[in-house]
Amino acid sequence: MAIREHPDTGTVLMCDFGGGFRVPEMVKRRPVVVISPRIRGRPGLCTIVPLSTTAPAPAMDYHCQIDLDPPLPEKWISSGLWVKGDMICSVSLDRLDFIRTGRHEDGRRKYYFHKLSRQTISEIRGCVLAGLGLSHLTKHL
Repeated sequence: MAIREHPDTGTVLMCDFGGGFRVPEMVKRRPVVVISPRIRGRPGLCTIVPLSTTAPAPAMDYHCQIDLDPPLPEKWISSGLWVKGDMICSVSLDRLDFIRTGRHEDGRRKYYFHKLSRQTISEIRGCVLAGLGLSHLTKHL
């Protein structure tokens, strides 16, 4: 089920990149980080950066490794997540969902809720700038 409201910057969510995207674009479900606040005039859109459990080969200046505490659910457990700063994307809120962790005893779904620190968000934004060829702007972060 999609989220209904724009999430806070730094929120970790799941994004369904299926349908409408083509290789080498993202084409599957994967965790993402929201990197922009709600912007007037863009209802229903959210700017995100994908995360990967696999280290890039080779690692570039638009990649960085982050650790989540608490960690993602078992399916996504890895020794750190890699930010894919070159794959920044604005997506519909319909593609975004909270990360499911299981069910409560009464049958309701349980979700993973985590918001990254300002320092980590700044590091991710630096990766995004590098992915856009704008590394010289990182001094303004």
